[in-house]
Amino acid sequence: MSATKSSAITAVGRRKTASARIRLSRGTGVISVNGKPVEEYLYTEALVKAATAPLRTAGLEGQVDVSVNVIGGGPNGQAGAISHGLARALQKMDATLRAPLKKEGLLTRDGRMRERKKPGQPGARKRFQFSKR
Repeated sequence: MSATKSSAITAVGRRKTASARIRLSRGTGVISVNGKPVEEYLYTEALVKAATAPLRTAGLEGQVDVSVNVIGGGPNGQAGAISHGLARALQKMDATLRAPLKKEGLLTRDGRMRERKKPGQPGARKRFQFSKR
């Protein structure tokens, strides 16, 4: 896929149970998540920083417009999914960005998931209290 002026690059990022679809195009630096500005949707500065880390690493803050559609998970998972998808889209846009993004660990899918609850116990790891007598 060639990155011409009118074309938008798409990518998908995932984290925990969150999935983010990214549309990336050259522009003025507008980032919207589910139709809202990123600062409004990801309500803490730490989440915004985590989600936009690939743009800082690539040095493209204020040069690309990003439209994100994210579903599932909570705020942390969604921020991680946005970051993963953004890194993948930037790599598609410019292959030379692969090395710095990979060095920062932004292209790696974080496989850590919630452990399932097991039968015969109250949670994933917790056990019911043991009584000897």
